[in-house]
Amino acid sequence: MSDKFEFIDVEYAAYQESDEQYVPSIVKMCIWMKVSRSGFYEWRHAPESATAKRRGILALYVKKSFDDSDDTYGYRRVHADLVAWGVPAGPELVRSLMRELGLEPCQPRPWRVSLTEGDGQEHDIPDLVKRDFTADAPGEKMVGDITCIPTWQGWLYLATVIDCYTKEVVGWATDDNYKTPLIEKAIEMAARNHSLAENAIFHSDRGSNYTSRQFAETLRKHILRQSVGRTGICYDNAMAESFFAALKNDSAIVPSIRPASTRAATL
Repeated sequence: MSDKFEFIDVEYAAYQESDEQYVPSIVKMCIWMKVSRSGFYEWRHAPESATAKRRGILALYVKKSFDDSDDTYGYRRVHADLVAWGVPAGPELVRSLMRELGLEPCQPRPWRVSLTEGDGQEHDIPDLVKRDFTADAPGEKMVGDITCIPTWQGWLYLATVIDCYTKEVVGWATDDNYKTPLIEKAIEMAARNHSLAENAIFHSDRGSNYTSRQFAETLRKHILRQSVGRTGICYDNAMAESFFAALKNDSAIVPSIRPASTRAATL
């Protein structure tokens, strides 16, 4: 019933602020909505309930989290912000408030350039991960991949190395191509800045650069075991793929709005 009262109240206020010559009375609007006039006025003059006050306060926190994320956070990540701020609210309540406020996170386009193409040859590199993206300690198991990001100056290619234990990007590199030196730079950064266990695993897709002899030599230099998934099966490298999806979503998916150097610095 309160939804009908609220509708009448909003519509009546809108009519009064408009240039309409005919403004229906509250009485007529109550008749149209099949509610009593006395019930409407009782609702209008009733003090705000504790629940309504709390929802109003929570809505401010939800809006702040959403705005701070550049309109990219869904209800789960907004809820995580509220938890971090010490604001008690369940995820479904956050979801409901976002719907009321009309907050819809921007999402990446479902299309992406594929950088992995099967060449019809079998490479003698095992899958040592088998979709188990957990580790017992830092530096024991890592995953890597390449993605492309559109800029005003053309495609920017990003290679990453992610530690399966800390979920941290321990190595990364960017360039205007995705040849083998790009992924070597990412591995070199990981080895230079972080302590990698001897015979640690580095897992990737079966792209031609990852399965090249040149890259295999780089891994051997750092005493890393190589692991690859199956051709074209993104789930075999889901952790790296998931990171890129979140990265593109969080870094404001407005392709070609910034030059490559600026977007590389942002990443």
